[in-house]
Amino acid sequence: MMPARFWKNEMKRCRKCLVPDQVPGISLSADGICNLCRDETALARETERAELARRAYEADFELALAGCRGQGEYDCLVPLSGGKDSVYLLHRLSVELKLKVLAFTVDINIPPLAWDNIRRALGKLNIDHLSYAPAHDFYRKTFRYLLHNQEERGAVYTLSYVYAPLFEGDAIRLAIQKGIPLVLAGYSPGQPEPERMLYEFSRQLICDTDWTPPELARCGEFTAEELGRFYNPKTYPRGTEFPRYLAPFHAWRYNQEEIMRKVVDLGLVASSKHANPIHSNYPINWLLMYSDLHTFGYNPYAPEFSSLIRHGKANLNYWRVMGPVVDFLIRKRLGPGKEVTRSLEWLALTAEELRISRPRGAYDPVIASA
Repeated sequence: MMPARFWKNEMKRCRKCLVPDQVPGISLSADGICNLCRDETALARETERAELARRAYEADFELALAGCRGQGEYDCLVPLSGGKDSVYLLHRLSVELKLKVLAFTVDINIPPLAWDNIRRALGKLNIDHLSYAPAHDFYRKTFRYLLHNQEERGAVYTLSYVYAPLFEGDAIRLAIQKGIPLVLAGYSPGQPEPERMLYEFSRQLICDTDWTPPELARCGEFTAEELGRFYNPKTYPRGTEFPRYLAPFHAWRYNQEEIMRKVVDLGLVASSKHANPIHSNYPINWLLMYSDLHTFGYNPYAPEFSSLIRHGKANLNYWRVMGPVVDFLIRKRLGPGKEVTRSLEWLALTAEELRISRPRGAYDPVIASA
């Protein structure tokens, strides 16, 4: 039986940034303002530190671009998911910065709307594109195991720590194969988890660390061939040139609403719906949010979006409306929330089998932050 708060949506949110009161470390005042927004001095310091870091990343990124030009057939590789950020990143790199770009898509769990974005953007920008469709059985088996054996931070964290490194590793392998010096990902500020990346995956993580999740290696349910799908730089010969893996939106000024508008204005996507992350997201994400709403009582992406709002990178009024709408659709499995049911059927799981049973960090490979 799911707790009443899961169904009644009784959580309270900060009036200024919308962070839910159930997020650990958050408290709301009588007038509905969270402690993060109330401490204006700390917020100003945080904003200043973030801007100083952004400028340092921007300076490094300019040097990285200068160094990559003309080194091979392509200057950079861009993982393309069909979301607004990866599509807009293609435009900036190829049109504004005149780089030779290879786009790369791992065809797992990408919705039709995102594929429409991919085809339209590639046609508009005339960029080379490779698509890789790995066997779905491995992903189905992995997703099922992870959601049935979540670590204590929940479904989104558990699956992201395994799913993202799979397609990130595929991009690194392709860059090595083709001698491409830079992999440039469309991660917005706050993505991925800061302990994995702030602007760049560390050289230790790229060059020395086996990315195989420890729990998957220990559990005995995955073959050596299956575990070999994870990136491991130790399998490459001495002298291999490993690419840098950077997140340009950590270096550039970022505004979510502005990017959503620009990709439509530039004709990179068909409509504002196509630019909306709610509709272009991976279908499995609806199940992950469903699980975490049940477990924790709030949407696991709420803290990330609240941080963007506090720093002026996302629209308060938009998410004041859309946040509760998304949560309602997830709880009721309506509209795009129907993906909850579809994913459960695909994975042969019931809602009751979505559970935490592993300690914090069970799936994390050795983390080497930049």
